[in-house]
Amino acid sequence: MRPLRHPAADDITLQGVLYALADPVRLGIVRRLYEQGTLNCGQSCGDDALPRATLSRHFDQLREAGLVRTERDGVQYLNVLRADEVEARFPGLLASVLQAAEREASPSAPARKTARKAAARP
Repeated sequence: MRPLRHPAADDITLQGVLYALADPVRLGIVRRLYEQGTLNCGQSCGDDALPRATLSRHFDQLREAGLVRTERDGVQYLNVLRADEVEARFPGLLASVLQAAEREASPSAPARKTARKAAARP
């Protein structure tokens, strides 16, 4: 079994973090880890029924970005958000992104207009 690569805290880049968080599935995984702490891969995905290969790729992206640390525990992998390390590197970033995502997902949030609709209005 190949060892999992986790970048050092100093190697975590803003571009890598933002790229990883741009995907709604990965953002959901990070949100659940932020709220609930250590979770296995299945728990981290919530209600998203994803093929194992897709799920594996999402966790690879999160690990490569430095957002998640994954450790083997018997036959399962446990994931923990590297929130303290990301916070030290980019103060307030993770909390801001998660708060913005929560506001956007809330039913009371105003509907977003697409650029095309906004341009079509007189």
